[in-house]
This record gives sequence, structure tokens and C-alpha cells, in this order.
Amino acid sequence: MTDAHDYKDAPVVAIDGPAGAGKSTVARAVAKRLGLIYADTGKLYRALALKAADVGISVDDKTGIEALCGETDIGYRYIDGESRVFLDGADVTDKLAASEKVGELASALSALAEVRTALLEVQRSLARPPGLVMEGRDIGTVVFPDATVKFYLDASVEERAGRRLKDLLAKGENVTFEEVAEQLRARDERDRNRKVAPLRRADDAVYVDTTDMSFDEVVNCLVGHVKRGLGNAEDDETGH
Repeated sequence: MTDAHDYKDAPVVAIDGPAGAGKSTVARAVAKRLGLIYADTGKLYRALALKAADVGISVDDKTGIEALCGETDIGYRYIDGESRVFLDGADVTDKLAASEKVGELASALSALAEVRTALLEVQRSLARPPGLVMEGRDIGTVVFPDATVKFYLDASVEERAGRRLKDLLAKGENVTFEEVAEQLRARDERDRNRKVAPLRRADDAVYVDTTDMSFDEVVNCLVGHVKRGLGNAEDDETGH
């Protein structure tokens, strides 16, 4: 594992939290404000889930999943200021948020030790200048335990379900608020109780409850904390 002092020229901002807490949009905005690389680790698991679904491998087929991990090439490429996800040489970034079914399969796959091990070094490979903002479920606890600054973004299930429902309806999916809320509760339970890298707040992570915060308030809060962590307190834009 990389030591903390190795982050001097490439700071790492780790953002963890449950599904629907706004990690992706917030992390992307924070990275843009700070001029850092942005990476959504959930897309790696979705990419593997996409292939598993295409070839018909069930999450219960441990032998098949191990073989799939061994024969699948998944990685990031930094293109035009954005980290894109490539699956077996093809850019699949824009396909990864299209289906809730793929999201559920990705969540189930992420509980498997062999899957997390296969994707760990891919995630760590982006820790390079000018620095990285990475979000997921175990970034501050497993992937980058010595990250420069860590956050845990949270929100009530009702708030998260409302946000997710709006996104899904905009994509044309036929779902109800109750269905989305139940899916989030089930995913929370699975993520928090899995044996490998469970979702939890790192001891040194800044807790941010976004339930009653605007998007700009959340971004300003995180940017301010990061600037203080990098020794730029004079540039802080929030008193959060």
C-alpha cells in the first residue's frame, strides 16, 4: 500500500457513502473545482456486472466469476479531463448507469473477495499527479486508507430514494418511490454487512449529511475541507 507521504504531489480525496447520497455528482464537481482527476469506482463493478450479464454468469457461480475476473480487462483511461472506463478495450462509460438491474448485480459482485481483489490495483493506479478524487464504498477504509482527506457522505433513505427516482424516471424507467426506497435499504444492508470491505465511515473521515443541503453547499463544504487539508486554509470558501 502507498504510504501517506507519497501523496505530496498527488493528493487523494476519498469520498465514501451509501448509494444515492450524491457521491458521484459531488465528487465530479469537487475534482473540477480543484483541478484533480475524478474516478467513480462503482463504474468498475458495473462494467464487470455488464459483462457477467451479457455472458449469463450468475453471482452465485463463484467459479464462473473467478474465471470472468481473470479473463476480463477493466481499467481507467484519462481522456479530455475525465476518467473513462474501458471493458476489454471498449469504452463502456456511458452504458454503466443505464440499468438498475446492472447496478444491483454490481452491488452483489462487489461483496465477493475475488472481485474486490481483482479491481483494487486498478483503482489505486489513478493516484498520480495532479491528484485524485475517488468515490465509492471503501475508498477511505481499504483502497486509500492514507488518503489526504476523507469524507463520508450520507442522507436519509427518503431523500436518497427521491433523488434516485428522479434520475430513473428521466431515463424512462417505470419504477415507484417505494420500490426505489426498498432497493436502497436492501443495498445498504448488503453493503454494510458484507464480509469483505463493508461500507463504513473511516475513523478520520469528515461526516457530511447532505439531506438538507443544496448541491452547492455540499461541494463548497468538501472543497473547503480539502483546501485546509492541503494547507490552503486562506482559500476556504465555507465555514461548514
